[in-house]
Formats: sequence, structure tokens, C-alpha cells
Amino acid sequence: MSAATAPWPGDPHDENDFPAGTSATAGDDEELHLRLKQAVETTDAPDAVFAVSRHGRRTVHCGGTAPPPPTPRENLRYELGSASKAFTGLLLAQLIRRGPLTGGERATACLAPDRRTEAEPPVTLAHLLTHTSGLPALPADFHLRALPAWHTAPYARYPAARVIDAFLRHGPRHRPGTRWRYSNFGVAVLGHALAAATGTPWEDLLTDQILRPLALDATALRASGPDTDAVGHGKDGRTPVPGFDAGGFQAAGALRATPHDLLTFLEAHLDPSGTPLSGALRSVRTPLLRRGPGHRHVHTMAWFRHPTDAGPLYFHGGATLGQQAFLGFRPDTGTALAAVCTRRFRSGDAFVATAYRLLAGE
Repeated sequence: MSAATAPWPGDPHDENDFPAGTSATAGDDEELHLRLKQAVETTDAPDAVFAVSRHGRRTVHCGGTAPPPPTPRENLRYELGSASKAFTGLLLAQLIRRGPLTGGERATACLAPDRRTEAEPPVTLAHLLTHTSGLPALPADFHLRALPAWHTAPYARYPAARVIDAFLRHGPRHRPGTRWRYSNFGVAVLGHALAAATGTPWEDLLTDQILRPLALDATALRASGPDTDAVGHGKDGRTPVPGFDAGGFQAAGALRATPHDLLTFLEAHLDPSGTPLSGALRSVRTPLLRRGPGHRHVHTMAWFRHPTDAGPLYFHGGATLGQQAFLGFRPDTGTALAAVCTRRFRSGDAFVATAYRLLAGE
């Protein structure tokens, strides 16, 4: 994937894109529209979209330091990075609700049924999803394998078979279920374990169980081209980077979606009734573990959960080599927020903090 270098320096180019037929316009809520405009400007990226749904009424603001692309920004698909894990969590919840799985299955038994594991501390599917498996953030040899393509496609050099092999060879650093440590490795293994347990390739499993039932037609696991997929940029905001290839880490970070598909996904969480996944959507709000001072950091099967004065706030962020995403919803206010941008994360980056404050109403 390639794109022309965005002009630099330059003033932000703002767009207010609202699809024909929607009930939301910029005039419906002037204060919200102003805050979204400010959020886009604060993000300081070639492309940025902040999309909000309040009780099903959508307001979207697009802009960036680059001129508007041929395809309107709100209609492009953006890389979600680790925000893909919210979809993976919902998938496991749905498989548990339907009965094939319980979440307590040993991952090794799914991936290597003939291997004897009685003497090993069991790493379950639930451990992998909740980052309590005892696995590190990445496999021990990941950096060595990825180094030749570190700035372009590091994950692509670590395919599915290597992820599975690394897991089967790795002994947990501590007993599973006793400590929390964020692990892309663990969630990647979960994806392969679910595919093996169901006898269904990961892409088909996610599509059949989550994307198609929720009508997420503009959500995919790989890029198609510049007409459909936003182009990421490096930290300088000028240098285009190739589309993200997750390699064997698809369950941990491969998804890309349009802002409107992301709002559809989040609206289903706000109002599960009437959706084919109502039970699973309700179950992923349930706290599974708490950590940090005062146990402020609460985790569900799919989300981080923080308290507010009126009720809990659910969210997940993600980043790739050239893009960032933030997803969240608040049942107490009926609000969902999807934010994306096409600039690599930098130290002191305001994007995530800005999106979080918008959702929190701060």
C-alpha cells in the first residue's frame, strides 16, 4: 500500500461527513460537534475521525493535517491494533453461550490434543483472554525474528505455526491465573486455540460468529487498497507506512473497520436486545478481575472498565505501526465513541487521552 506524502507543515483540513439518510447533523448538538472538532485538531494526524453515538443518534467529525482523500475519511477502514481484542473477547463469550466451549479448556489440549499435560500448570482459554496466562508480552524470539522488518512488518515474520510452537515450548513464568500481564502473545494463542477447538479458520470463525450477525460488512482482517483502507504514517506524520500485517497474531490485533462499523459494534453493546448476540454482549460487561490501587482497573472478557460518578465506562485502545484506535461505551448515558487516526503513537501523544475524556464527559 502506498500514498502520497501529506503536506507538511500545514493547517488542518476539516470535514464534517454525515451519510445521507442519517438523523444526525452537526447542528443536532453544537457542543458535541465543537468538542469533536477540537479533538480532531488536538490529534495532529494526517487523518482523524471522532464518531459518537448517543442513544443511536450519530455525530461524526473528520479532519487532519492532510487534504481529504478521494474516499471520505469516515468511509475508510482503519487499523484497530489491540482494540481487535474486544471482538476476540466477544467471540469467546458467544462460543461459551452457544455451548461448544466453557472457557476453562486447556489451550494445549486444543492445539496439541496428543500431548500429555498433566504435570503442567493449565493455561486455559480464559487465562489467555484475561492476560493471566503467565505468558510474556511477546514470544522470547520475536524480536530476533522481526528485526529485519522492524520498521515495516515485524509481525508478518512471525506466522501462526511459529506462535503455536512458541506457546507449546514456553513454560509460564508463574502459575496461570495468579498475576496480570498484558500479552499479545497470549491472545494470539487464544485465537489459534479457538480455531483448533471449533475446526474453523480464524477469519471464518470471526466472520460467522461476530461480523455477519452484527452486520459489520466494512470490517476485515486485511487491507484491500487505498480506496477502502486508510494509510498509516510514521511519528513524523509525513511518512506513509505499509498496511499492518499481523502475521500469526490475528486475534490480538489484525482487524480494520470503518468508524460507522465501529459505532454499530458499540451500539450493540449498549442495546443488546434484538441482536443475535444479546447474551454474549451482556456477558462481556461482567467484571472478571480487578487490579491496581483501589482495584480501579477492572477487566471483563472484552473490555477495560473504569468507574464514573454515574456508572461504569468500558473501553479498549490499540495501535499499529502507523495508526491508532480507541473504542468505548457508557451504558449510563447511552454513549458510544469510536476514534481513529493515521499517525504512529508518540510519547506524550494526546489521542487516547482526548478520546477517553470525551467518553468520560470530562
